[in-house]
Amino acid sequence: MIIDTHAHIYAPDEKRYPPIDKPLRPPAGKGSLEHLRRETRANRVDKACLIQTSTFYRWDNRYICDSARATRDWSAGVCTLDPDDPHSPGLLAQFAREYGLRGMRSIPARDGQLDHPGVRALWKTASDLGLVINVLIDRDKADQASRLLADFPRLRVVLDHCLNLKAGPNMEAVLADVLRLARHPNLHAKLTFLPTGSATGYPCADMHAPCLKIVDAFGADRCVWGSDFPCELWTPRVSYAEHLRIFTHDLPLKEEQRKAILGETARRLWFA
Repeated sequence: MIIDTHAHIYAPDEKRYPPIDKPLRPPAGKGSLEHLRRETRANRVDKACLIQTSTFYRWDNRYICDSARATRDWSAGVCTLDPDDPHSPGLLAQFAREYGLRGMRSIPARDGQLDHPGVRALWKTASDLGLVINVLIDRDKADQASRLLADFPRLRVVLDHCLNLKAGPNMEAVLADVLRLARHPNLHAKLTFLPTGSATGYPCADMHAPCLKIVDAFGADRCVWGSDFPCELWTPRVSYAEHLRIFTHDLPLKEEQRKAILGETARRLWFA
């Protein structure tokens, strides 16, 4: 089984699902739910997590909700909600109940803090409902994430993009912070940073060593693969098929590690 845990989708019908002002757009004809389905079928990917596209819709989760409900046989919806809005915990519960959403992407509050009452309220709701939190932060919020992980030990949390790890002078410092967070048994690593962090194109060899260190620290049973769909926008030097091939062929992983990273861990998190 292969599960894509990181796909952003964009509605072709912008009257029904209007974007924000100055949205970050994929190339014409790319990024729709139908495009994602073609990519997954062509690459023998069984299921996908649909991640709310905040750079296009911000807090408007209607396309994610409608898409997740219509494709619940092969998708899991992950919304994003405003931690400064006191209604957000109620919306999270509503989305889970009415549309079958299975997670939420968590970001810092308006004041820049991740350890914030609004964030904590959303994490508590997710924990109570058995949902998964995807946390999107840079390394400056690693200590705050550590506090939250300790305070919500039963909540399953995924570290999106591993603190946005990138090749360059800061890579070792950022990697060290990711590895320190591995001590929290409820945290999982989303290994989507190879094409976004690489200074080269496929096979992103400059990111292989840090990726393997993360797999070693977390264990493959706490690591997941995601495509960064639509790759034409988010990873223009690496195609969907190439990104998948890095994990099926190029990284020197054991077979049981590949199975966990490519599907088994994600199945337990979002599809069990």
